Amino acid sequence: MKTIQRPAYLDRITPFINKNIIKVLTGQRRVGKSYMLRQLIDKIKLLDPQSNIIFVDKEKLAFDDIRDYKDLYQHINQNTKKECKNVVIIDEVQEIMSFERALRDINEDPMYDIYCTGSNATLLSSDLSTFLAGRYIEIQIHTLSFEEFILFHQLDHSKDSLGKYIQFGGMPYLIHLKLDSEIVFDYLKSIYNSILLKDVVARHNIRNVNFLDRLVLFLADNMGNPLSAKNISDFLKSQRVSLSVNTVMSYLNFLINSFCVHKVSRFDVVGKKIFEINEKFYFEDIGLRNSIIGFKQKDMGKILECIVYNHLIYKGYTVYVGKYNHLEIDFIAKKSDQLLYIQVAYLLKDSATIHREFGNLLKLNDNYRKIVVSMDEYAQGNFKGVEHRHIMDFLKES
Repeated sequence: MKTIQRPAYLDRITPFINKNIIKVLTGQRRVGKSYMLRQLIDKIKLLDPQSNIIFVDKEKLAFDDIRDYKDLYQHINQNTKKECKNVVIIDEVQEIMSFERALRDINEDPMYDIYCTGSNATLLSSDLSTFLAGRYIEIQIHTLSFEEFILFHQLDHSKDSLGKYIQFGGMPYLIHLKLDSEIVFDYLKSIYNSILLKDVVARHNIRNVNFLDRLVLFLADNMGNPLSAKNISDFLKSQRVSLSVNTVMSYLNFLINSFCVHKVSRFDVVGKKIFEINEKFYFEDIGLRNSIIGFKQKDMGKILECIVYNHLIYKGYTVYVGKYNHLEIDFIAKKSDQLLYIQVAYLLKDSATIHREFGNLLKLNDNYRKIVVSMDEYAQGNFKGVEHRHIMDFLKES
């Protein structure tokens, strides 16, 4: 079966092919990491037809006996060919206990070129990072961007296409399904259950699964709202549960580690400080979020925020929520010497909304790019140097 290329990632990985560094592809389940590996194999074979591919797929029963680093090391040794380059590819490597011991050892031998994927951020925890320091590069794979969604589904740049993306999100497998809400949301709920059970419940031995499910609903309903200890405390009271706030924060971290949700810290524009309080949370895939809580028109503001945030991280920006004195900037996006200030609104329906969205950015006294993103028909041009972009035009940007 022919796979659709995702050059944004292939171009990032290509410079490291056949280099003595471990390439680690991370991301939420079903975002296309395995397909990226297949595309990599095609590219590697094109560059070196004689290379020997050693593929371990921990989601396949055939590799069930590879349980720890010793099994992995033995399997690689048994399948190594001395006369050529050996390309070691391991899908869902976190399922192999202490895998890093085997990878560090074989990475010392120039006849190996190593790639692996993982669906949990603890794959590169601080201890592991220390163990493999200087020996790996991480590339995070995301759900489809709007431009990729258009390509995958063979659609045009239209309001209808944008509407489908806003409602159903960018899980790659959707190209095999009719874009009907009942069909798509049934599939996305199965993905959600897989993430919850495999990457959170089983991995962290969580007993109160029912509360974890309600916590995800809480995050979905409050997406884009600042989350504080008081929010959590009030939520616990409303759910009549006896878990501590610290335990709930641990649950949140487990969800973050599964790449299901992203935590966005606050950045003080004046003091140049990052605050680990009142963070905001956004879902990796907006369709997944909509399948959990339902797609509602009243949520369009927070849905657009999530889509803008995901577009920025897909483009390689580090993103913060901005704090400027008593004002809030939806997003501050940084990449090398680039800096963007972004406000997101569904519609600029009245003068108060216009004043808030443009006014906050106009108070920032520097020369960096400032953008208001909305779905207004007339979203174009700029006001006193602040750009006004329609969401569809913003998502087309390279």
